Amino acid sequence: MTTVNPQNSPRPELKRRDFLKLTWAALGGLAALELGGLALAYMQPRLVDGEFGGVITAGKVDDFPANSVTQIPNGRFYVVRLADGGFLAVYQRCTHLGCNVPWDQTAGAFICPCHSSQFGREGEVQNPPAPRPLDLFAVSIVEGLVNVNTSQPIQRQAFETSQVVYP
Repeated sequence: MTTVNPQNSPRPELKRRDFLKLTWAALGGLAALELGGLALAYMQPRLVDGEFGGVITAGKVDDFPANSVTQIPNGRFYVVRLADGGFLAVYQRCTHLGCNVPWDQTAGAFICPCHSSQFGREGEVQNPPAPRPLDLFAVSIVEGLVNVNTSQPIQRQAFETSQVVYP
């Protein structure tokens, strides 16, 4: 009987075909990882200052007269300056179906073109079917400039004076 010594046993040879299989598997795995990384990078939002989804400088405090509503098209919101000098940034998207709600100067209200929901100057519902007031964006006033953070709309159930930002 012959005993095989594991230290002296010959190593199995790596055949050319097996080497090529391993090489192609490694290259395929690397390609899949790269494509996955590209897909994740593509799906990430681009948050750039001055564009929707980032912080937008709407203008100087003095650019907004009292009792005015000013549309900021690249920010998708309106800067509302109240009679007492306070500021709100009202999202232009209707809370009913998401339509863009324009400000109607003659009616003094935001009127949704889709289902005629009507909102007051502060965004509160005046005429349903909208279930709640228009969303807001966070406003900050730094060195006389009105900055609006459009990264996260603020949902609310009613207008409250705590939502107003003063210079």
